[in-house]
Amino acid sequence: MISSVIPELSYRVALAQHRRKLPVLSAGDRLIVDTLKQEGVYITSLAELSLASTPNLLATANSYMSSLLTPWDIQPGYQLPQIYTVTDLPEFFNWGIEERLQKIIENYIGLPIAFQGVHLRKDFPNQQQSGTLLWHKDAEDRRMIKVIIYLHDVSEEHGPFEYIPSPHSFLGKLRDYWVDSELRKSNYLGIKDEKLSKIIPQSTWRSCLGKACTVIFADTRRILHHGTIRIQARSTLFFTYTANPPKRPELCTQYHDDTFTKPNLLVNT
Repeated sequence: MISSVIPELSYRVALAQHRRKLPVLSAGDRLIVDTLKQEGVYITSLAELSLASTPNLLATANSYMSSLLTPWDIQPGYQLPQIYTVTDLPEFFNWGIEERLQKIIENYIGLPIAFQGVHLRKDFPNQQQSGTLLWHKDAEDRRMIKVIIYLHDVSEEHGPFEYIPSPHSFLGKLRDYWVDSELRKSNYLGIKDEKLSKIIPQSTWRSCLGKACTVIFADTRRILHHGTIRIQARSTLFFTYTANPPKRPELCTQYHDDTFTKPNLLVNT
């Protein structure tokens, strides 16, 4: 019991000590942080962020998309996504460490941050709820941010990112405890729509439709989320940030190691 309490107390002390060291934000960027704290998600666009490295990011991402091929079905009605780890490529890394972006994320996480890496991802048509199509929460850290970029227009047919806003009412928090119990029962693999709809009304689920270059800031540890069943492929970038160090560093290696294909290795062969 004590062994689990001490790290959490240390975390709270570190938050308090770092609060006065947080970078100063503009009013617009403060809105992003405040909305994340309230909702768990903030939606904007690459144009609104206006980061200098965005043109190089988009050009390189689109050049690699054609090499993401459709995989074999691993079970009837479900195909694994194709994922490239592109952290080592400067066009992706440079965007991920843009000063403005890092200031926003540090103010949300509340501690010095680590840019863990970036995945270029293509999700294919699926009729079965499995993998990341199940409702789940990520586990890398106490607070974390994934910055999701749509590389084309995403409609319902493409299986948009969907989430449940952070609960604030007593009933909402009670439902969240119930959800966490169901996640434990599933061994944290996830929950299907049918079961979740009995706990949290479907009217409260938020689907993130968007044009190409839509940007979604999401605390994927805090909010219940998933990708929805799709009849058309969806191409995205996922930039991942945690505190430095994160609570569970072993879960962060996938963003920079050889868990997934590194396209720079393909180019050099």
